Amino acid sequence: MINTKSFYLTDTGKVREHNEDSVTILKNINNEYLLVVADGMGGHRKGEVASALTVAHLGKRFTESASIGTKIDAVNWLSDNINEINKEILDYGEIHENSKGLGTTLVAAIVTKEYLIFANIGDSLGYVMKNNKLHRVTKPHTLVNLLVEAGDLTEEQAKNHPKKNVLMKALGAAEKAEPDIFVVDNESNAILLCSDGLTGMLNDEQIEKVLLEENLTVEEKVIKLIKKCNARGGTDNISIAYLVRESGDIA
Repeated sequence: MINTKSFYLTDTGKVREHNEDSVTILKNINNEYLLVVADGMGGHRKGEVASALTVAHLGKRFTESASIGTKIDAVNWLSDNINEINKEILDYGEIHENSKGLGTTLVAAIVTKEYLIFANIGDSLGYVMKNNKLHRVTKPHTLVNLLVEAGDLTEEQAKNHPKKNVLMKALGAAEKAEPDIFVVDNESNAILLCSDGLTGMLNDEQIEKVLLEENLTVEEKVIKLIKKCNARGGTDNISIAYLVRESGDIA
C-alpha cells in the first residue's frame, strides 16, 4: 500500500472570466492513483466542456477497474483512453454546432507501488521531485519548444516569444491523438501536474522552492503556488494536482 498525501485545486486567475481547466486525483480499490490536469481551449465555455469530458472519462475508466495491471497494461490503458477521449471531443464538436473547435491539453500520471507513468498532449506539464530536486518529465507540445529543441530559440527567448502559446498538439485537434508516454523512475517521492497557468507565472526553481518548504502541508503548498501566480498577474487559469509519497514507502 502506498501512503500518500495529495491535494488538487484549480483557480480562475485574475484575468480570465471563467475557468476552462479541470483537475482531479483519484484512488482505485487497489490503492493505485490517477492524477489528471486538463486545460481546455475554444473560448465561450467550449474549453471547459472538453477538459471536463477528459477528466470525467479517465476518472470513470479508472475507478471502475480494480487495478490498472502491469506497466504495459498501464501504457496501453493511457493510450487507448486518450484516443477514446479525443473521439468523444470530436463527436461533441460535430453534434453541437456552437462548440466546433473545442479542445484541451492533458497531462496524467498513474502512480502504483510498482511503477510511475506519465502521459501528456499539449502544454500542461508533469514533474517529479527526487532528492529534493524538481525534475520536469513531460515536454510541452508548443511551437516555441520545437524551435528551442531545434536550436533556433534559447529558453530565455522562448519565454517572451509572441507565439509561445501556439500548440502543436491537443485533444480534439486531429482524428488521432498522439500523446507522449513516459515510464519514470519509481523512486520519486512527489508528483506534480499543472496547467501552463502555473508555469507561465513561475519558473521551475520558484515552484521547487515552495514545494521544499518544510513548514507547509501539501494543501498549503498548492495554495501558495496559486497565490504566487495571482500575485504576479494571474493571466491564465491555474490548476495543480500534487501527490507526495511518505518516506519509507517508495517502491
